[in-house]
Amino acid sequence: MFEIKNVAVIGSGTMGSGIAHVLATKGFNVSLIDKDSSTLKRALETIESNLNRQIKKGIILEESRKSILENICLIAGVENVSLDTDFVIEAIYENKEAKKSVYEILNSRLSDDIIFATNTSSISISELAPKNRADNFIGMHFMNPVPVMKLVEIIKGHDTSQKTLKITNDLTNQLDKIPIVVEDYPGFIANRILMPMINEAIFALYEGVATREAIDEIMKLGMAHPMGPLTLADFIGLDVCLNILEVLYEGFGDPKYRACPLLRKMVAANKLGKKTGSGFYEYST
Repeated sequence: MFEIKNVAVIGSGTMGSGIAHVLATKGFNVSLIDKDSSTLKRALETIESNLNRQIKKGIILEESRKSILENICLIAGVENVSLDTDFVIEAIYENKEAKKSVYEILNSRLSDDIIFATNTSSISISELAPKNRADNFIGMHFMNPVPVMKLVEIIKGHDTSQKTLKITNDLTNQLDKIPIVVEDYPGFIANRILMPMINEAIFALYEGVATREAIDEIMKLGMAHPMGPLTLADFIGLDVCLNILEVLYEGFGDPKYRACPLLRKMVAANKLGKKTGSGFYEYST
Protein backbone atom coordinates (compact mmCIF):
# COMPACT_ATOMS: atom_id res chain seq x y z
CA MET A 1 0.00 0.00 0.00
CA PHE A 2 1.36 3.41 -0.99
CA GLU A 3 1.80 5.66 2.06
CA ILE A 4 1.88 9.42 1.83
CA LYS A 5 3.99 11.18 4.45
CA ASN A 6 5.46 14.26 2.78
CA VAL A 7 3.15 16.63 0.92
CA ALA A 8 4.25 19.73 -0.98
CA VAL A 9 1.64 22.52 -1.13
CA ILE A 10 2.46 25.06 -3.84
CA GLY A 11 1.02 28.49 -3.11
CA SER A 12 0.51 29.96 0.36
CA GLY A 13 -2.55 32.13 -0.22
CA THR A 14 -5.95 31.56 1.35
CA MET A 15 -6.39 28.09 -0.13
CA GLY A 16 -2.78 26.93 0.08
CA SER A 17 -2.38 27.95 3.72
CA GLY A 18 -5.71 26.31 4.55
CA ILE A 19 -4.68 23.06 2.86
CA ALA A 20 -1.32 23.11 4.67
CA HIS A 21 -3.14 23.74 7.96
CA VAL A 22 -5.36 20.69 7.53
CA LEU A 23 -2.53 18.42 6.38
CA ALA A 24 -0.31 19.44 9.32
CA THR A 25 -3.17 18.92 11.77
CA LYS A 26 -3.51 15.35 10.52
CA GLY A 27 0.19 14.64 11.04
CA PHE A 28 1.56 15.00 7.50
CA ASN A 29 4.93 16.63 6.87
CA VAL A 30 4.05 19.70 4.81
CA SER A 31 6.34 21.75 2.61
CA LEU A 32 4.53 25.04 2.06
CA ILE A 33 6.10 26.63 -0.99
CA ASP A 34 5.80 30.14 -2.41
CA LYS A 35 7.93 32.73 -4.20
CA ASP A 36 9.39 34.52 -1.20
CA SER A 37 9.86 34.24 2.55
CA SER A 38 7.74 37.31 3.41
CA THR A 39 4.68 35.76 1.72
CA LEU A 40 5.31 32.50 3.56
CA LYS A 41 5.68 34.30 6.88
CA ARG A 42 2.25 35.90 6.42
CA ALA A 43 0.78 32.50 5.57
CA LEU A 44 2.21 30.96 8.74
CA GLU A 45 0.76 33.82 10.79
CA THR A 46 -2.63 33.08 9.23
CA ILE A 47 -2.31 29.39 10.08
CA GLU A 48 -1.36 30.23 13.69
CA SER A 49 -4.35 32.57 13.97
CA ASN A 50 -6.70 29.88 12.64
CA LEU A 51 -5.20 27.31 15.01
CA ASN A 52 -5.83 29.66 17.93
CA ARG A 53 -9.44 30.01 16.81
CA GLN A 54 -9.80 26.21 16.72
CA ILE A 55 -8.26 25.91 20.19
CA LYS A 56 -10.74 28.44 21.60
CA LYS A 57 -13.60 26.46 20.06
CA GLY A 58 -12.27 23.19 21.49
CA ILE A 59 -11.69 21.67 18.05
CA ILE A 60 -8.03 20.97 18.79
CA LEU A 61 -6.05 20.88 22.04
CA GLU A 62 -3.65 23.64 23.08
CA GLU A 63 -0.85 21.09 23.46
CA SER A 64 -1.25 20.09 19.80
CA ARG A 65 -0.40 23.55 18.48
CA LYS A 66 3.40 23.17 18.69
CA SER A 67 3.53 19.80 16.91
CA ILE A 68 1.14 21.00 14.18
CA LEU A 69 3.30 24.03 13.42
CA GLU A 70 6.43 21.87 13.48
CA ASN A 71 4.86 19.76 10.72
CA ILE A 72 5.05 22.76 8.36
CA CYS A 73 8.30 23.62 6.59
CA LEU A 74 8.40 26.92 4.68
CA ILE A 75 10.26 26.83 1.35
CA ALA A 76 10.89 29.84 -0.89
CA GLY A 77 10.97 28.84 -4.57
CA VAL A 78 9.29 25.91 -6.31
CA GLU A 79 12.70 24.80 -7.58
CA ASN A 80 13.60 23.99 -3.96
CA VAL A 81 10.86 21.38 -3.53
CA SER A 82 12.06 18.43 -1.45
CA LEU A 83 13.04 15.26 -3.31
CA ASP A 84 11.29 13.32 -0.53
CA THR A 85 7.91 14.65 -1.67
CA ASP A 86 5.25 11.93 -1.96
CA PHE A 87 2.33 14.06 -3.21
CA VAL A 88 1.94 17.58 -4.63
CA ILE A 89 -1.04 19.90 -4.21
CA GLU A 90 -0.80 23.05 -6.36
CA ALA A 91 -2.92 25.93 -5.06
CA ILE A 92 -1.71 29.05 -6.87
CA TYR A 93 -4.01 31.61 -8.50
CA GLU A 94 -6.36 30.66 -11.35
CA ASN A 95 -4.13 31.11 -14.38
CA LYS A 96 -3.50 28.27 -16.79
CA GLU A 97 -0.05 29.32 -17.94
CA ALA A 98 1.14 30.11 -14.41
CA LYS A 99 0.08 26.67 -13.24
CA LYS A 100 1.78 24.97 -16.18
CA SER A 101 5.02 26.82 -15.49
CA VAL A 102 4.95 25.48 -11.92
CA TYR A 103 4.50 21.92 -13.21
CA GLU A 104 7.48 22.33 -15.54
CA ILE A 105 9.72 23.18 -12.61
CA LEU A 106 8.31 20.36 -10.48
CA ASN A 107 8.72 17.90 -13.37
CA SER A 108 12.42 18.64 -13.49
CA ARG A 109 12.74 17.75 -9.81
CA LEU A 110 10.25 14.98 -9.11
CA SER A 111 9.75 11.53 -10.62
CA ASP A 112 6.85 10.77 -12.99
CA ASP A 113 5.14 8.47 -10.50
CA ILE A 114 4.43 11.27 -7.99
CA ILE A 115 0.84 12.50 -8.14
CA PHE A 116 0.23 16.16 -8.92
CA ALA A 117 -3.14 17.49 -7.72
CA THR A 118 -4.41 20.94 -8.63
CA ASN A 119 -6.81 22.96 -6.50
CA THR A 120 -8.18 24.70 -9.60
CA SER A 121 -11.83 25.68 -9.27
CA SER A 122 -12.64 25.64 -12.98
CA ILE A 123 -9.71 25.03 -15.39
CA SER A 124 -9.70 21.76 -17.35
CA ILE A 125 -7.69 19.01 -15.65
CA SER A 126 -6.97 17.34 -18.99
CA GLU A 127 -5.59 20.59 -20.39
CA LEU A 128 -3.44 21.32 -17.34
CA ALA A 129 -1.95 17.82 -17.05
CA PRO A 130 1.73 17.52 -18.03
CA LYS A 131 2.06 14.94 -20.83
CA ASN A 132 4.53 12.82 -18.90
CA ARG A 133 2.19 12.38 -15.92
CA ALA A 134 -1.35 12.68 -17.29
CA ASP A 135 -2.23 9.43 -15.52
CA ASN A 136 -0.87 10.84 -12.24
CA PHE A 137 -2.62 14.20 -12.48
CA ILE A 138 -5.94 15.02 -10.82
CA GLY A 139 -8.13 17.86 -9.57
CA MET A 140 -8.51 18.28 -5.81
CA HIS A 141 -10.81 21.26 -5.35
CA PHE A 142 -11.02 22.21 -1.67
CA MET A 143 -13.72 24.56 -0.43
CA ASN A 144 -13.03 27.79 1.47
CA PRO A 145 -12.43 27.97 4.42
CA VAL A 146 -10.49 24.73 4.10
CA PRO A 147 -10.23 23.89 7.84
CA VAL A 148 -14.04 24.11 8.12
CA MET A 149 -15.56 22.84 4.87
CA LYS A 150 -15.87 19.07 4.45
CA LEU A 151 -16.21 18.79 0.67
CA VAL A 152 -13.31 18.14 -1.67
CA GLU A 153 -14.38 17.97 -5.32
CA ILE A 154 -12.19 15.32 -6.98
CA ILE A 155 -11.92 15.84 -10.75
CA LYS A 156 -10.73 13.12 -13.10
CA GLY A 157 -8.86 14.21 -16.19
CA HIS A 158 -9.23 12.25 -19.42
CA ASP A 159 -6.19 10.10 -18.58
CA THR A 160 -6.30 10.08 -14.77
CA SER A 161 -5.71 6.50 -13.63
CA GLN A 162 -7.86 4.58 -11.16
CA LYS A 163 -4.80 4.22 -8.95
CA THR A 164 -4.36 8.01 -8.82
CA LEU A 165 -8.06 8.42 -8.07
CA LYS A 166 -7.93 5.89 -5.23
CA ILE A 167 -4.81 7.39 -3.63
CA THR A 168 -6.31 10.89 -3.81
CA ASN A 169 -9.62 9.72 -2.35
CA ASP A 170 -7.78 7.93 0.46
CA LEU A 171 -5.74 11.06 1.24
CA THR A 172 -8.92 13.15 1.31
CA ASN A 173 -10.51 10.73 3.76
CA GLN A 174 -7.42 10.88 5.97
CA LEU A 175 -7.93 14.65 6.18
CA ASP A 176 -11.44 14.01 7.51
CA LYS A 177 -12.88 15.48 4.33
CA ILE A 178 -15.48 14.01 2.00
CA PRO A 179 -14.28 13.34 -1.57
CA ILE A 180 -16.89 13.55 -4.31
CA VAL A 181 -15.76 12.53 -7.79
CA VAL A 182 -16.82 14.46 -10.89
CA GLU A 183 -15.83 14.49 -14.55
CA ASP A 184 -13.66 17.11 -16.21
CA TYR A 185 -16.06 19.67 -17.71
CA PRO A 186 -15.93 23.48 -17.34
CA GLY A 187 -16.60 24.56 -13.75
CA PHE A 188 -16.98 20.92 -12.69
CA ILE A 189 -20.10 20.82 -10.45
CA ALA A 190 -19.62 23.26 -7.57
CA ASN A 191 -18.87 26.34 -9.65
CA ARG A 192 -20.99 25.34 -12.63
CA ILE A 193 -24.01 25.67 -10.33
CA LEU A 194 -22.78 28.32 -7.88
CA MET A 195 -21.42 30.95 -10.28
CA PRO A 196 -24.55 31.34 -12.45
CA MET A 197 -26.51 31.86 -9.21
CA ILE A 198 -24.10 34.57 -8.04
CA ASN A 199 -24.09 36.14 -11.51
CA GLU A 200 -27.90 36.23 -11.56
CA ALA A 201 -27.91 37.93 -8.15
CA ILE A 202 -25.52 40.56 -9.58
CA PHE A 203 -27.81 41.02 -12.59
CA ALA A 204 -30.77 41.53 -10.21
CA LEU A 205 -28.83 44.27 -8.43
CA TYR A 206 -27.64 45.76 -11.76
CA GLU A 207 -31.22 45.93 -13.04
CA GLY A 208 -32.50 47.53 -9.83
CA VAL A 209 -34.80 44.64 -8.92
CA ALA A 210 -33.80 44.86 -5.25
CA THR A 211 -31.10 46.20 -2.96
CA ARG A 212 -28.00 44.18 -2.13
CA GLU A 213 -29.35 43.56 1.38
CA ALA A 214 -32.72 42.40 0.08
CA ILE A 215 -31.17 39.99 -2.43
CA ASP A 216 -28.95 38.44 0.22
CA GLU A 217 -31.70 38.21 2.86
CA ILE A 218 -34.13 36.56 0.44
CA MET A 219 -31.63 33.81 -0.33
CA LYS A 220 -30.74 33.38 3.34
CA LEU A 221 -34.28 33.34 4.70
CA GLY A 222 -36.05 31.75 1.75
CA MET A 223 -33.46 29.21 0.61
CA ALA A 224 -31.67 28.58 3.93
CA HIS A 225 -28.33 29.70 2.51
CA PRO A 226 -25.89 30.58 5.34
CA MET A 227 -24.64 33.57 3.35
CA GLY A 228 -26.27 35.68 0.64
CA PRO A 229 -24.86 35.42 -2.92
CA LEU A 230 -23.48 38.97 -3.00
CA THR A 231 -21.73 38.54 0.36
CA LEU A 232 -20.42 35.18 -0.81
CA ALA A 233 -19.08 36.77 -4.02
CA ASP A 234 -17.21 39.32 -1.89
CA PHE A 235 -15.65 36.52 0.16
CA ILE A 236 -14.67 34.49 -2.90
CA GLY A 237 -13.29 37.55 -4.69
CA LEU A 238 -15.08 39.25 -7.58
CA ASP A 239 -12.07 38.71 -9.84
CA VAL A 240 -12.23 34.98 -9.12
CA CYS A 241 -15.97 34.93 -9.86
CA LEU A 242 -15.38 36.72 -13.17
CA ASN A 243 -12.55 34.36 -14.08
CA ILE A 244 -14.70 31.28 -13.47
CA LEU A 245 -17.63 32.71 -15.42
CA GLU A 246 -15.30 33.36 -18.35
CA VAL A 247 -14.08 29.74 -18.20
CA LEU A 248 -17.71 28.57 -18.26
CA TYR A 249 -18.62 30.91 -21.12
CA GLU A 250 -15.59 29.89 -23.17
CA GLY A 251 -16.00 26.20 -22.41
CA PHE A 252 -19.71 25.92 -23.24
CA GLY A 253 -20.20 28.85 -25.62
CA ASP A 254 -23.57 29.42 -23.95
CA PRO A 255 -24.74 33.03 -23.31
CA LYS A 256 -26.31 31.98 -19.99
CA TYR A 257 -22.79 32.11 -18.54
CA ARG A 258 -22.06 35.69 -19.69
CA ALA A 259 -20.76 37.82 -16.84
CA CYS A 260 -22.90 40.73 -15.70
CA PRO A 261 -21.51 44.14 -16.82
CA LEU A 262 -21.64 45.31 -13.19
CA LEU A 263 -19.27 42.50 -12.19
CA ARG A 264 -16.85 43.46 -14.96
CA LYS A 265 -17.02 47.13 -13.94
CA MET A 266 -16.27 46.34 -10.28
CA VAL A 267 -13.32 44.12 -11.15
CA ALA A 268 -11.93 46.84 -13.45
CA ALA A 269 -12.19 49.29 -10.53
CA ASN A 270 -10.38 46.80 -8.25
CA LYS A 271 -13.47 46.47 -6.06
CA LEU A 272 -12.82 42.77 -5.52
CA GLY A 273 -14.59 42.18 -2.22
CA LYS A 274 -13.24 41.45 1.23
CA LYS A 275 -9.59 41.17 0.15
CA THR A 276 -9.52 44.77 -1.11
CA GLY A 277 -11.84 46.14 1.55
CA SER A 278 -14.62 46.96 -0.90
CA GLY A 279 -16.98 44.97 -3.11
CA PHE A 280 -20.75 44.78 -2.86
CA TYR A 281 -20.14 45.68 0.80
CA GLU A 282 -17.39 47.52 2.67
CA TYR A 283 -14.86 45.72 4.89
CA SER A 284 -12.13 46.77 7.29
CA THR A 285 -8.75 45.50 6.08
